[in-house]
Amino acid sequence: MHGVRPDELLALDARHVWHPYGAMPGKVAPLLVTEAAGVRLTLADGRELVDGMSSWWAAIHGYRHPVLDAALTEQAGRMSHVMFGGLTHEPAIRLARELVDLTPDGLEHVFLCDSGSVSIEVAVKMCLQYWHSLGRRGKRKLLTWRGGYHGDTFHPMSVCDPDGGMHALWRGTLPEQVFLPAPPAGFDAPVEQAYLDELAAAVERHADELAAVIVEPVVQGAGGMRFHNPGYLRALREITEAAGVLLIFDEIATGFGRTGALFAAGHAGVTPDVLCLGKALTGGYLTMAAALCTPRVADGISQGEVPVLAHGPTFMGNPLASSVALASIGLLRDRDWAADVRRIEAALIGGLGGAATVDGVRDVRVLGAIGVLQLDHPVDMAAATKAATDCGVWLRPFRDLVYAMPPYVCEDADVAAIANAMLAVAAQA
Repeated sequence: MHGVRPDELLALDARHVWHPYGAMPGKVAPLLVTEAAGVRLTLADGRELVDGMSSWWAAIHGYRHPVLDAALTEQAGRMSHVMFGGLTHEPAIRLARELVDLTPDGLEHVFLCDSGSVSIEVAVKMCLQYWHSLGRRGKRKLLTWRGGYHGDTFHPMSVCDPDGGMHALWRGTLPEQVFLPAPPAGFDAPVEQAYLDELAAAVERHADELAAVIVEPVVQGAGGMRFHNPGYLRALREITEAAGVLLIFDEIATGFGRTGALFAAGHAGVTPDVLCLGKALTGGYLTMAAALCTPRVADGISQGEVPVLAHGPTFMGNPLASSVALASIGLLRDRDWAADVRRIEAALIGGLGGAATVDGVRDVRVLGAIGVLQLDHPVDMAAATKAATDCGVWLRPFRDLVYAMPPYVCEDADVAAIANAMLAVAAQA
């Protein structure tokens, strides 16, 4: 297909390619990207756009990073893939050790998998099988709070927001879970005792049927881009331990520094029983995720009549993905990523300062390298895309939210451009 004109490619795309969260055929033609380097995407028409989305929050080091490119090339010269059943290899072993070292104390075992949604499936399976192995077969439900998003496969869909989320269509097909109101908003807002009491009462009331509580710590991502006080996580840890219920943290979006802590659990200083990672794990280069658990969970499973976790993705522990993940973690270790995130946070706060005067903007919030404008109406996607690209920026709003998660390597001028584009979108969409 080399040499095919852009218009011909887009015609083929419209005929054959089903894009995420879209119809077939699609309603709006996508932009054709021909190259990506640093924090910029080059389009077929020659325009360059600053990527305000880090390719759905994954490309934290930007594109074509020489260290990540070298890791990928070097590993491809030795071994691109080998099955993980009955075999192992150095990149996966080293990656598992790195993740154990980086994550909260007590998470000792690492299950590598394909995507964030699959890591949630694995985490849920771990918790269900743990209780099954201990003879507590009635503990099959999950509890979560509304406003969450955990992925698009079936068990993750069952713990996404049942009304405001994308998966209401599947009500009656999905497992029925226990939902509580979303935690009170605001990272710095005081913890509300009434909500803690409601949380504790619900977990205690359902304890005999709950396998686990699952939440996104500190930031609820695609369900609404809401922030909450880490104190609710500390309370959840105490409540679940007292009730005999496992705790899962979904850090697929928040992991690797996005909120200002390496992992959002660090804001609360607690360790869940299972922790899910993805997105930025490989710096946006390849799909890979992980579910980490405590020895308690692994030992409980091993005591059952079926002492194995019957899950094994074909590309589990892929050497290319493992190697580039190690290189991405190395980049975080070698640079002051926390200073970069603080710098981006300050630039977003400054750049979005005028948003309160824009008609239709209901709320402005920034945490770490996350900036959000919440509107009082749904976004017009076509108008939003034009407004952002006219500013030389790529954004992908959804529902009533205009948000950005810039790569950590963005310079101040890049962040200023992203903030300016967010204001332009809010004004036009």
